[in-house]
Amino acid sequence: MLTVAVLISGGGSNLRALLEAASDPAYPARVIVVGADREADGLAHAEEFGIPSFVVPWPGADRRDAWGEELNVQLRAWRPDLVVLSGLMRLVPPAVVAEWSPRLINTHPAYLPEFPGAHAVRDALAAGAALTGASVIVVDDGVDSGPILAQERVGILPGDDESRLHERIKPVERRLLIDVVRRIATGELELAAAS
Repeated sequence: MLTVAVLISGGGSNLRALLEAASDPAYPARVIVVGADREADGLAHAEEFGIPSFVVPWPGADRRDAWGEELNVQLRAWRPDLVVLSGLMRLVPPAVVAEWSPRLINTHPAYLPEFPGAHAVRDALAAGAALTGASVIVVDDGVDSGPILAQERVGILPGDDESRLHERIKPVERRLLIDVVRRIATGELELAAAS
């Protein structure tokens, strides 16, 4: 059984989808801990499913490396097989990447390498793109630049604004994440570090 730690910053909709999938005895992975960089609303999902959680408050960019070390301390205590960044709105420091990658994956609301960064949905709309998407990647030291594990296109519709488009991307992101974690757990998908 693959053990998974999930790190969040917000509402945790991807986390909830993964917790629901993992509650099925046939699903080959279990979330063992949920961490956050603040008192995020999504921690309520962990509580509802009886999953332990922790918070390592973001101290600001000038203390990013110290934050990363504390994050590593918390994760080491649980020894997960896989760490999922699911809406964690922080670039994890190199020490976190070095310790956990390629067993460190992230979801992203764009069809990478298109529209990396924190404002992918807004950037796709601003570029006048007809298509965007969702991706699941291995985290490296870049910004959304690691090896792509899965991705799927999502069309941009006339009249889409950032909120509407993001709401259509989220279900695709959730489905991809659940499938990638399943495929890692069953050995169908091997994780390789970026070269």
